[in-house]
Amino acid sequence: MISFLIKNIFKGFISLFGVATLLFFLFNLLGDPSRMLLDQREDQEQLENIKIKYGLNLPLHTQYFNYLNDLSPISFHSKNLNDYSFLPEDKSRITFLNTDTFVGVLKFPNLRNSFQKNDKEVSSILMETLPNTLLLAITAISIAFVIGLLLGIVSALQVNTFLDKCIMVISTLGMSLPSFFSAILFAWFFGFVLHEYTGLGMTGNIVEVDDFGEGTKIVWKNAILPSIVLGIRPLAVIVQLTRNSLLDILSKDYIRTAKSKGLSTYVIIKKHALKNALNPVITTLSGWFASLLAGAVFVEYIFNWNGLGKEIVNALNSSDLPVISGSILTIAAFFILLNILVDISYSILDPSVELK
Repeated sequence: MISFLIKNIFKGFISLFGVATLLFFLFNLLGDPSRMLLDQREDQEQLENIKIKYGLNLPLHTQYFNYLNDLSPISFHSKNLNDYSFLPEDKSRITFLNTDTFVGVLKFPNLRNSFQKNDKEVSSILMETLPNTLLLAITAISIAFVIGLLLGIVSALQVNTFLDKCIMVISTLGMSLPSFFSAILFAWFFGFVLHEYTGLGMTGNIVEVDDFGEGTKIVWKNAILPSIVLGIRPLAVIVQLTRNSLLDILSKDYIRTAKSKGLSTYVIIKKHALKNALNPVITTLSGWFASLLAGAVFVEYIFNWNGLGKEIVNALNSSDLPVISGSILTIAAFFILLNILVDISYSILDPSVELK
């Protein structure tokens, strides 16, 4: 287990390094970040000040090193206050090397500051928006898993019947329905046409200002529509995977033996078939959960949900490169972490699977 974790964590860091490198050179290929930042208000003096402030006046290889140095948990920083690589004192960092000119520290990745939001730290922006997206993704994947699993079991037990065919048609439609289209459709129909009966709004965030404008309140009902919309496609996939996997397991010899012993269908499904049929479902579940963090972009923007997806759209509109970079790296880190957890869950669900 330990060697497996070390090996996969190392692979994860290599993957993140590749993503970070791709982002850095892609942003530089798009044009001068300082000119993108100033847009139409370009002034030579302002341009120079921006370049100095964000280290864009340095050679490209130096900018690249500083970028990776900021992201790395083990980093080295100048003690010169005017140097871009200078890192202010922070209680969360641990100094392991201290010389006259630089220090070596252990720290959380430094994502620097936003270009647009009054130099607000990118990590602070992510901390404000990521929990909302995680809430949406967890709710959506929970809905998809529970309903998808039940429908998949029913479909497998009623194979080739009218009910089975109806479930398959609906799940196929769910997979082919783009999330941005279903978001608009659900917002209009349930939030506008049926608002009097559902009590749901077309848009809304989990935290809203109260009626008196003196504080905030949590509005859970605002999560209902975006969660359902976000869960439609993974639900459809889980239905078909559960059905196909369960049909394959139910044709095995040990299932026929269990039936010959007089065990009920409920007991066979619960104790013998379902556990072995869950492996492909869990693989899909983990992949979709990580995808929901990225796929929530359109859904959050349409429902005006203050999450990471909406923040990415706003950052793209304003060329806020640090926020875009930090958001993408965060999503990539979730992909890697979930893949490791899925491999571990395999060995728990099926003891014959070894962690190698």
